[in-house]
Amino acid sequence: MEVSERKSRRGLWTLIGVAGVAGAAVVVARSRSASGSATRGNAAEGAAVFATPRVEPEIIPVISADGAELHVRAYGPPEADPIVLSHGWTCSTDFWNPQVNALAEKYRVITYDQRGHGRSGIGSAPLTPDVLADDLAAVLAATVRDGRKAEIVGHSMGGMSIVAWARRYPEQVQRYAQSVLLASTGTDSLVAETTVIPLPQRFPRIPVPVGRVILGSAMPMPASPMATRAIKYIALAPGSTPAEVAFCERIVTACHPRTRGGWGAALSTLDIKDGLKNLQVPTTVLVGTADRLTPPSHARRLAQVLDDAEHLERLIVLPGIGHMTSVEAVADFNAEVERLRGLN
Repeated sequence: MEVSERKSRRGLWTLIGVAGVAGAAVVVARSRSASGSATRGNAAEGAAVFATPRVEPEIIPVISADGAELHVRAYGPPEADPIVLSHGWTCSTDFWNPQVNALAEKYRVITYDQRGHGRSGIGSAPLTPDVLADDLAAVLAATVRDGRKAEIVGHSMGGMSIVAWARRYPEQVQRYAQSVLLASTGTDSLVAETTVIPLPQRFPRIPVPVGRVILGSAMPMPASPMATRAIKYIALAPGSTPAEVAFCERIVTACHPRTRGGWGAALSTLDIKDGLKNLQVPTTVLVGTADRLTPPSHARRLAQVLDDAEHLERLIVLPGIGHMTSVEAVADFNAEVERLRGLN
């Protein structure tokens, strides 16, 4: 693993290619076969990683700006350093089981269902980036108190929530954030840069209106062998394990079709890149090379903006890992969460 000093890397990371196998601005994680994830071991170890946390959470009722009720869970000692986890599109608080199981004995781990997901209400406001920002702001106000600051971790749409929050509430960044981890995410051009649908080089990218129809589909997605294959292809790497696939399938197929379609349509035209300049705390960007939904091109752009502003902590590229980085590379993901939380 190669690590360079944050302040001395300015501008150098752009020399790195998509594979991210070397260079001054990239932390290159170990290959998938040596990643140290518990799911690489026996089935019992994999089941323990993804199991419902044994720690009983505190359920914190939170009301967002439009009156939507958000389901929030807080695990671990109330006096411990807080870590707020924001999940992605079609997921739920259960998505963070591998992190809660590893971190809740030492930290105050706070998770919440994005609106319309899990046990959170859909609310009355149109589904927009501002709603993601309002919801995160409400969660932080309810859970990060007494002058404390949290590490805020976002995966996919959860990362977009963080950037949207910084864009809408720049004054809250220094108040609530100690550090940020943006995992498998982007801020714009989501349809244009996806590689879920491979196209010949002679053809242009997927038109945004077409992508909006695809992402906005509200067709039911019951658990089935077809759903298993589709979820593995779209969201995970070819080398993902059956335990990883089954865990993600259980969560994704539980998402209500209207929620999936509503947020999918909203994300198809997302453009919140101007919010990055407000993330004036140490921020790590993390991506897998096999990510089809938010390919490494997104991570490189995010890292460049943050590096230009001298707030990039690290750009981490995980070889052979797909979109579900916190599931497919649990050990590496958790190690970076803990490292960031330990920063002064």
